[in-house]
Amino acid sequence: MNHCKILTLNFLFLTLSFFIHSKNLTDLTLDPGFKISIYAKNLDSPRQMAEGEDGTIFVAERGGQISALIDSDLNGEVDLRIIVARDLKYSTGLSLFNGDLYFSEISKIWKIENIGQWIAKYNIEANLPKKILVVENLPNDQWHGWKWLKHDQDGGLLFNIGAPCNICLSKNPQYASILKYQDEELHYVAKGVRNSVGFDFHPVSKKLFFTDNGRDWLGDDSPSCELNRVDFDGQFFGYPFKHASDVFDPEFGDINPGYDFVDPILELGAHVAPTGISFYNADMFPAKMKNNLFIVLHGSWNRTEKVGYKVIRVEIDEYGNAKNSTDFISGWLKDGKVSGRPSAPLVRKDGALLISDDKANVIYQVTYQN
Repeated sequence: MNHCKILTLNFLFLTLSFFIHSKNLTDLTLDPGFKISIYAKNLDSPRQMAEGEDGTIFVAERGGQISALIDSDLNGEVDLRIIVARDLKYSTGLSLFNGDLYFSEISKIWKIENIGQWIAKYNIEANLPKKILVVENLPNDQWHGWKWLKHDQDGGLLFNIGAPCNICLSKNPQYASILKYQDEELHYVAKGVRNSVGFDFHPVSKKLFFTDNGRDWLGDDSPSCELNRVDFDGQFFGYPFKHASDVFDPEFGDINPGYDFVDPILELGAHVAPTGISFYNADMFPAKMKNNLFIVLHGSWNRTEKVGYKVIRVEIDEYGNAKNSTDFISGWLKDGKVSGRPSAPLVRKDGALLISDDKANVIYQVTYQN
């Protein structure tokens, strides 16, 4: 193929990509004053993100790599993408702590020390930075095996291990839980959690809030996916015996496991598949949104009529309960057709909200101007 044909094909690809992304944006509905744009495109199934001290955005791509994204001219669109790790298995989660970048595979968690220094010295001929194994020998089941990572204020690293099935009892107590790794030991934060792919700490109370994906094959409308709050470590949230607030499992619901069940603080709807959450702790958005929780609903895969495919905003009252829930961004689902699947939110230090989309393979930027 000659050089002119290659240039022509590249131009057509970029033109088509621009048209598709632009059309997707026009279908989206936001409150007045908010603007959504494409921050980064041509990614490989992006999920969780984190922001470095210099504004670099790190993103875990399920295709097997971790990327650093830089908007060097501050025009609201990434112009440099640097691969910092590759050849990973379901790399979906990451977290930054004290300048070190932590990221997950199915059965391992790694870190790269002083990632900001490496980025600052980067050149196109540089080798990948050294990655250090932090946690290994975790279950290697792909079913619900992808991780969400989050450090607490003391440096403890929280991550999830989903159930290796739709519904089952496992002899391995690590399944269906949220764990914390600290001082080279694992501690249970929450048990009876079928598949959490998103958690965050309340900016004021510092309590952990997490979503949980409800089980399948109990009909289109049951059981609901959940938003939960952890009041103390080791609480039990029902799986596989009880789902949502009042749905006892037809197979395991008659068993008394000896735990007190903690009910969700909000039911999100059946099959909506929450995959990322973030408290809004910045100042760009209206004051009423301060400390609100943004939850990404990735969307259903086995329901007669599709649901989800949107971002919702949840107001949390002073007692840590859900006060109100409203749609924040919708439109990825239109007339039964899906144009995107939002997968994770990130509140940037300047107050903008980033949202990854692992179907359209982009990251959106949401800003507000009164």
